[in-house]
Amino acid sequence: MTAYVRLEVRRTLRDVGFAISSIGVPVMMYLLFTNLGGQNSAEFKAAAMVGMAAYGALGAALSLGTGVAEDKSSGWLRQLRITPMTPRQVVTGRALTGTVVVLPAIVAVLLAGGLANGVRLEAWQWAVTAVALWAGSLPFTLLGLGNGYRLSAQTTGVVNVACNLGLAVVGGLWFPVELFPKWLATVSSYTPTNRFSELGRAVAEGVMPSAAALTILAAWAAAFGAYAAISYRRSGRAA
Repeated sequence: MTAYVRLEVRRTLRDVGFAISSIGVPVMMYLLFTNLGGQNSAEFKAAAMVGMAAYGALGAALSLGTGVAEDKSSGWLRQLRITPMTPRQVVTGRALTGTVVVLPAIVAVLLAGGLANGVRLEAWQWAVTAVALWAGSLPFTLLGLGNGYRLSAQTTGVVNVACNLGLAVVGGLWFPVELFPKWLATVSSYTPTNRFSELGRAVAEGVMPSAAALTILAAWAAAFGAYAAISYRRSGRAA
């Protein structure tokens, strides 16, 4: 399985489209949003940095599903089924790939915050913020894999884009939740993206994430994990 993970990581990171959409776009959006007008506070730049790093990780995690759907249509997934790897190992290997490929998106935005926008955190806060966002991205990797195993390549791409934009906006990754109407802010508090970004914001502010954030994120991870497993089994019956 280790060799399989290395192969998938290399394939993903060599994809120019992945680099542009998952790394370049979040960095560009972060620098644009935080420098328009030139009057944004240091606190806003730090909060926006975490939100946009979470957005980059979200896009990178979901993109794995598109790769899975393409593998399914090309016959690669069928080849994996005749290897000694079990279905659980295949899904786990793809999930581990996701934990690796989200890191460049997270690190790139954090570097932009520190080097270009002058965000100042303690050394441990930089490290723990990156780790918190890295660990918190797992539910979105599982969601992307579920879509990829269940849907066609073309449909997976469309669904993942819709999930990416919808979860980012409603979860408050682009705009502060404080600007939302009360009803939308309530909905946002139950989304995985809102609680995902809360992990990073809490560390950047020097406080512990709330128990609600950890509980809601764990519940979404379990739901998306079940979705990915069921989708993989169904893809095997359809093959």
